[in-house]
Amino acid sequence: MTASDTIFALSSGAARSAVAIVRISGPASGDLLARIAGGVPDPRQFAVRPICDPQSGEVLDKAVVAWLPGPRSFTGEDCAELHLHGSPAVVRAVIVALTSHAGVRPAEPGEFTRRAFSNGKLDLVEVEGLADLLEAHTANQRRQAFRQMSGAASSVIETWRQQLVLIRADIEAVVDFADEPGVAEEAAPGIDARIRALRDQLAQAVERSRIAEVIRDGVRVVLAGLPNTGKSSLLNTLAKRDAAIVSSSPGTTRDTIEVFLDLNGIPVILTDTAGLREKVSDAVEEEGIRRSLRHISQADIVVWIQSADVVGSDTTDGITPDITVQNKCDLDSGLLRNEDSIAELRISTRTGEGVPTFIERLSELMGQHHGAAEPSLLVSERQMVCARDSIRFLNDALNLSVSHLELKAEEIRRASYEIGRLTGKVDVEEWLGAIFSRFCIGK
Repeated sequence: MTASDTIFALSSGAARSAVAIVRISGPASGDLLARIAGGVPDPRQFAVRPICDPQSGEVLDKAVVAWLPGPRSFTGEDCAELHLHGSPAVVRAVIVALTSHAGVRPAEPGEFTRRAFSNGKLDLVEVEGLADLLEAHTANQRRQAFRQMSGAASSVIETWRQQLVLIRADIEAVVDFADEPGVAEEAAPGIDARIRALRDQLAQAVERSRIAEVIRDGVRVVLAGLPNTGKSSLLNTLAKRDAAIVSSSPGTTRDTIEVFLDLNGIPVILTDTAGLREKVSDAVEEEGIRRSLRHISQADIVVWIQSADVVGSDTTDGITPDITVQNKCDLDSGLLRNEDSIAELRISTRTGEGVPTFIERLSELMGQHHGAAEPSLLVSERQMVCARDSIRFLNDALNLSVSHLELKAEEIRRASYEIGRLTGKVDVEEWLGAIFSRFCIGK
């Protein structure tokens, strides 16, 4: 596998569809297009052409083709696209025809995007944004990923890097006149103020990255309580499907069950857990309870479910829930209206009573814990590591006195290097494999 190979891939997915798009990139793209489509159309214009097997001459399909010569293409190389009819038979036949051409091979996962990065069409932040956009489920995930992919975040990061370059240049200019009385002492406060201001911007971006992490990965909400209080029923109600088995027999849920929800644009991983009780029926239930306790300890939000028809369910037994909910409020029982109940909300998963109020309360709590779900500049652990390292070097620079300007300049250089690593303007080879492995074949 070399960068000089011409690569191709089905970019529109393997399922049967109305249209299947095959992308081609590399030096042989034009020759390949001429062989299978009878010629190369005008650049960046669609043309309807018969697609033929270059060896047998058989017409495989009638398709729309496009010729995208580099560097004005996604990868920066000569590219072509075939918009085929989406049957598996057509796609298979065209792929076999492409493979018969010398120097042409199927693309590896993420190889198109890696070539775009190598050819300067995307920086590393934009690449990560594209990967997140392909995986986005909620509106906020889409907005955050698009901001990264479109270059909006990269523009701010490049401004940080340029400020560091200017600060370092000013420090070195002062060094050149260090022998002049009072020059260094007069310039140092202004330089330190600029370093401090930039450090504070970086620190604010790192702080906001916590919100970005929530948008990317979701809020972990765990439903906990004693057996038979209706945890699985609430999970099914919120998921709007029968994701968990519901039974009147205590201990039905033996393992944790997770569903993904989009709650006002914030992704939520909702987990139903095995009911907590001291006397267990067997080793399987005991393991289920152990897993329940682990999920509760790792949760962002714990919802305790109680029910008046389950004795002792209003006691959390050492667990500190974020929300307490009394389920089965539709039952005709005076116990359900016990004024001493610790529950702040009353719901019925059978009738739906109180469920909208519960969702509002859960949304409010997520806002309190995680802030406004707005796009952040830094969204991945890699980006946060680079920013934190840069902040550390800036603090080191601020701790140096005016008599050590050369060392201060070196700390600024190291901070600038870390900012450059954010977008890939300096060596980031150790990160590339992990980043591009997230992409599907054809992207």
